[in-house]
Amino acid sequence: MDLIINSLRKSYDGHVVLDGLTHTFPHGAVTCVAGPSGSGKTTLLRLIAGLEAPDGGSISGVPEGGISMVFQEDRLPPQLSAADCLRCVLKKSPSREGRIADALAALGLSEASGQRVSEFSGGMRRRVALARALLFPSPLVLLDEPFKGLDADTRRDAVGFTLSMLAGRTTLLVTHDPEDVADFGGVALRLDGTGTTQR
Repeated sequence: MDLIINSLRKSYDGHVVLDGLTHTFPHGAVTCVAGPSGSGKTTLLRLIAGLEAPDGGSISGVPEGGISMVFQEDRLPPQLSAADCLRCVLKKSPSREGRIADALAALGLSEASGQRVSEFSGGMRRRVALARALLFPSPLVLLDEPFKGLDADTRRDAVGFTLSMLAGRTTLLVTHDPEDVADFGGVALRLDGTGTTQR
């Protein structure tokens, strides 16, 4: 089922962020959402995730089975290791430890598997947050600037891992980076701060 946004409105303290936004996000596809800071990109993700309520309009087609999200902040428990952060989103199974090891290896974090997140650099935390979201078996994935702060090599690895994990999952990728747009198929929705859709 497609994810459908219809006449969505949201404002904060009288400042309109989204005003009548209408868009259909195709089931199982990646949609890049672009636009300048303050144009409502993060707000859109938070509304879809149910973290905030819209002032008007509707959101339909949010699938049952959970939502994975990479926030602008990494939101990792600092006392946990990288591997433990990933164990939190995977049920116990014979393949769980192998999946965790594979994800950390793909992101260049194998040697840091047992380290506490509090000891990590910003780029390392970002990759753990990305792995956590992508390993959670949800049909809807919301990614808010997922490669922010990564250098060229780690970004390449992170993009490759992300692409390998999104097959069949409806995905919204918020970005302002032209490289992200190129890697994930171009901008399908551009916000200008008034909820206007530009293609």
